[in-house]
Amino acid sequence: MGFNCGIVGLPNVGKSTTFNALTATAAAQAANFPFCTIEPNVGRVAVPDARLNTLAEVGKSQNIVPTQLEFVDIAGLVKGASKGEGLGNKFLSNIRQVDAIIHVLRCFEDENITHVENSVDPIRDAEIIETELMIADMESLERQMDNMTKKAKSGDKELKAQLEFFAKIRDALNAGLPARTVEVPDDMQKAVKELFLMTTKPMLYVCNVMEGDAASGNAMTERVAEMAKKNNTESVIICAEMESQIAQLGSEEEKKEFLDAMSLEEPGLNKIIRAGYKILGLQTYFTVGPKEARAWTIHAGDTAPQAAGVIHTDFEKGFIRAETMAFDDFVKFNGEAGCKENGKFRQEGKEYLVKDGDILNFRFNV
Repeated sequence: MGFNCGIVGLPNVGKSTTFNALTATAAAQAANFPFCTIEPNVGRVAVPDARLNTLAEVGKSQNIVPTQLEFVDIAGLVKGASKGEGLGNKFLSNIRQVDAIIHVLRCFEDENITHVENSVDPIRDAEIIETELMIADMESLERQMDNMTKKAKSGDKELKAQLEFFAKIRDALNAGLPARTVEVPDDMQKAVKELFLMTTKPMLYVCNVMEGDAASGNAMTERVAEMAKKNNTESVIICAEMESQIAQLGSEEEKKEFLDAMSLEEPGLNKIIRAGYKILGLQTYFTVGPKEARAWTIHAGDTAPQAAGVIHTDFEKGFIRAETMAFDDFVKFNGEAGCKENGKFRQEGKEYLVKDGDILNFRFNV
């Protein structure tokens, strides 16, 4: 399981440059005019995880297979997108297909790069995008509730209960609050998901800054961080232009030298992935053998059978047990044999909740 993030933002904030940096390609055309990206570009990238290299070394694995995630570069939205402005309807439909939204905000001044609103204000820009998404969600929700109301006249209690809850979401949207601010009970999770509302999706703010602000940010990124905290989400700081340069370097040594020179500990990609994992509630487990050491992505709270199903549905259907070792134990005791000798090799059943960093081997029967 990977996850799918749509990159959104106003025109000329650095969206396509960020996409190029993340995917290390030039697939998305970055240019100094609106709507240079008409069709969404999709890029798959490996999720960097130092633990995987360590496991491959301990397990003497021939190959390393990281998990992947997908980024979708969605053309720039503008004020009025919910009414079709700037090809808005097409772009909004692309946002409905992603799992999370990465909102790139311009946090730098540059008189050579025009801004569609004629001034730089990341908070205003964030509100423009969020408002357009909320307006589109409101219209979609009203249509769906109208259809459900007609069906509910037959006395369907389940539909009536859903309508009552959906009214809470409608009230939040009317109050200028995204749908994600409404706490959804377990029995309504499926119904809400089927509404395909854009503002239910987790949002990550990415502050695009000039090179000199990449390490510590600036006054604008501080304002975004405050907004993110208020909205119970995350923000990260990157310099998209610099990330593009880093992505084009040939070796890890060159990348490290570049990062050291800029007083950066890691590329912005790593920060975006880590924050993305957090807002989506994802975690990683591993399988290790002589052929390969491999990372797999699951949701936090997934059981062992659900984790097995990520490899193959038959593993979940015929699940018997999971042979489990913690990452730290696997490294400390030099692999499976050492874990067994030291009582760190466990047999877990169907109720086991997989932990981040677990090394798993599944027994199943189909």
